[in-house]
Amino acid sequence: MWSDNIAERDYLGFDVHANLIKGLIDEPGMLPITIGVFGDWGSGKSSIMESLKRAYDDENDKTTVCLQFNGWVLEGYDDAKAALIESILKSFEENKSLPRKAKNKIKKLAKSVNWMRAIGFGVKNVAVPIVAASLTGGLSLGPQIFEWIKSLSSDPQQITDAIKDLDYDMFKKKYLKEADGVKLEEQYQMVRKFRDDFKEMLDEANIKRLIVLIDDLDRCLPDRIIDNLEAIKLFLNVNNTAFVIGADQRIVRDAIRHRYKELIDRDEAEENKRVVVDYLEKLIQIPYNLPKLSESEVETYITLLFCEDEFGKDGMGVVINAFKEYRKTDRYSVFGIEQVKAIVTDNAVRKRLEEKVTLISKLSPLIAGNLDGNPRQIKRFLNTFVLRKKLADVAKLTDFRVDILAKLMILEYAEQSMFTELYKWQSQNKGYAIPLKELEKKNEDGEHEISDKYKAWKNPKIITWLDSDPKLADVDLRDYFWISRDRLESMSDTMTPPIVTSTINSLMVKGQAEALIHQKIKRDILGLQDNLQHELYAQLAKRAASNGAERKQIFNLFEYMIEDSCPCSNEFHTLCSTVSYKRVPALKEIVTRIADSHDEFKDLKE
Repeated sequence: MWSDNIAERDYLGFDVHANLIKGLIDEPGMLPITIGVFGDWGSGKSSIMESLKRAYDDENDKTTVCLQFNGWVLEGYDDAKAALIESILKSFEENKSLPRKAKNKIKKLAKSVNWMRAIGFGVKNVAVPIVAASLTGGLSLGPQIFEWIKSLSSDPQQITDAIKDLDYDMFKKKYLKEADGVKLEEQYQMVRKFRDDFKEMLDEANIKRLIVLIDDLDRCLPDRIIDNLEAIKLFLNVNNTAFVIGADQRIVRDAIRHRYKELIDRDEAEENKRVVVDYLEKLIQIPYNLPKLSESEVETYITLLFCEDEFGKDGMGVVINAFKEYRKTDRYSVFGIEQVKAIVTDNAVRKRLEEKVTLISKLSPLIAGNLDGNPRQIKRFLNTFVLRKKLADVAKLTDFRVDILAKLMILEYAEQSMFTELYKWQSQNKGYAIPLKELEKKNEDGEHEISDKYKAWKNPKIITWLDSDPKLADVDLRDYFWISRDRLESMSDTMTPPIVTSTINSLMVKGQAEALIHQKIKRDILGLQDNLQHELYAQLAKRAASNGAERKQIFNLFEYMIEDSCPCSNEFHTLCSTVSYKRVPALKEIVTRIADSHDEFKDLKE
């Protein structure tokens, strides 16, 4: 079994990404800079942050300070921007090597933060004008606001050209509130003064480079995400500073839309998209998107995980060194069981490793494709696989095959709705899933002839799964589903990626116009990967089945998704079979409309 904590060793070859980012920060003339390390939930962002922190700590350069923060830890504070700034100042204050003059400046900065918090000063007060000035149509800003924006912009003329006449009084009343009698121009002066004092503190401490690593920002609420990003941009982004932000880019974009929905929603969809992109570029100058693991990288990762299971973390030194040497000559091939056997002298250990690794390695193409090359999903998949194998051993299940278990689990993780459907098929026929005979069968040309009844199973990924060994049509699957019943009884919410949760929350906001919902479906749902889409549909169906208050809203949402060609047929069929229509006639009306306009749902009218 493997811990879900941040990896202490690099099994992914991700040091190359950390080295690239470090090289960018170290390049003369690049600071100040804000870098976004973007990737899906569990894609390895935290591992890169750890590698960066270790690299700077190992240099032991007193003129370089590298600080690391978890955005999620700051979530519970009353003022996220103040909490972030205070955390940075506290880290400096605890540094015993700083001169007294610098520490006095830190105390002064801390008092400024407390004062801004006390008067209710908000980043939103000064950040919104930047957003507004970038919108088509712009608005006429007061002279002090215009001068303040101009002082922060690298291209003042661009800001000047963007500002046009709009109702400034309305804008000021809604967004630019004077806090406890402190006038707006005084608030802007406070920001500039704070930046000047912060820069002076770095100079007096003889700090040539300040690197701040902020991880797990995408786990925060939308307002907190933007508070942190804008605090960096407005208060801390001075000369000789570098900020590295680890987040899911889609969640950050959604947070921008949420924060400035009043300004953004008034424009056309394409302009909305451009505003979000432009604003994100203002906050983060260099985006770095983490690639997904390839098939060979997945097999290498699995091999190293099983080596760790055999040798323990402390005993991995020889294997890691061999892995690094192998990478120097061949970056693209698998560092697999054959390479490990070459450095292991104990025959008993070699045999155990071969038994553990060989089966899963054969399935690595399926694991890579269906788990989207996501390290955390792969590790959780392997943990569940090992746990269920142990359960089968304890239960003394006879004729139990681990290759069948592994294949079923790949379907379970990749397509939960189809895994549930397969469970129903086998439960109706004493363990044998009769429809698999048709699904696994090929014609003379080697092609599958799958009827429209099983339309969802025509997905290319599922075809690959059907073609892989072992075949399951003639296998009694009852024991395998028996040890998987925890998953069947309750699809764990802890496995739900944040982007799915964020998208559902965005769709479930009450009172939204139908046109806006359709816009979100096309932009946020259809833009997701297939497995994340089906996770979203399954979570919505589960939520509707268990929550009567939300049921009609979710049925309406399924109707809109079907109209927009979302592939949610299986999940909607499952939902329709689990609810009663007698108490809520409106549900019957929705289903009838869907059945009348879409052939694949005609059976629901029965």
